[in-house]
Amino acid sequence: MDAPGFTASLVAGGVAGASVDLILFPLDTIKTRLQSPQGFSKAGGFRGIYAGVPSTAVGSFPNAAMFFLTYEYVKCLLHTDSASHFRPVKHMLAASAGEVVACLIRVPSEVVKQRAQVSASSKTLQIFSTILHEEIPFSLVQFPLWESLKALWSWRRGHMVDSWQSAVCGAFAGGFAAAVTTPLDVAKTRIMLAKAGSSTAAGNVLSAMHGVWRSQGLSGLFAGVFPRMVAISMGGFIFLGAYDQTRSLLLEVSRKSPCSR
Repeated sequence: MDAPGFTASLVAGGVAGASVDLILFPLDTIKTRLQSPQGFSKAGGFRGIYAGVPSTAVGSFPNAAMFFLTYEYVKCLLHTDSASHFRPVKHMLAASAGEVVACLIRVPSEVVKQRAQVSASSKTLQIFSTILHEEIPFSLVQFPLWESLKALWSWRRGHMVDSWQSAVCGAFAGGFAAAVTTPLDVAKTRIMLAKAGSSTAAGNVLSAMHGVWRSQGLSGLFAGVFPRMVAISMGGFIFLGAYDQTRSLLLEVSRKSPCSR
């Protein structure tokens, strides 16, 4: 990846991340409170749904910037033929690598945000692996599906999709990924909100999911699934559409710049 592509991915990712997090923050707060073991009302209900927004604003730009920078870089390293059946695997590996790098930034702001949203107390050091257990499966579904939908739409139209069409593909991919990974999100939230020293706070995702299953059944594992799907579908539209649009604009500006000639 050349210098203009490096800069475009970095800036476009940051802009996309900050935009979607700030716009959709209230829905994320509601989802977190629905998943809280305290129950929605005791966790705060609809009060202070912007609690924790400063930490999100601080963390979202560098988090998304590093994700997309890593994602695009790994895609370049794993370059395959456009007709290759290995393209989804390439996108899975690139998304996984991006999540690992982004988690180094995401973990501190995520913990502060969730504690502010529900006023909970939990350990921080174990959150890195907990987030990876949820985010990597999510990205393994979302990004190959997003890229495949774009490729299919491009093939049907005979040329590359526009940014708004990429955004629509992002919305579908995000909503589907959100639905199938909700139990992992519930487990992550329970671990983050667990009291220090409790068995849940130990950070075992499967154990946390089993505990929810025993106490609340299937409905507990899919608590908050609809606001999560709505939020992430909207987020996918804004996030991936904004990324494509911003990156395209930056690359176009770079091509027209006298310094690039």
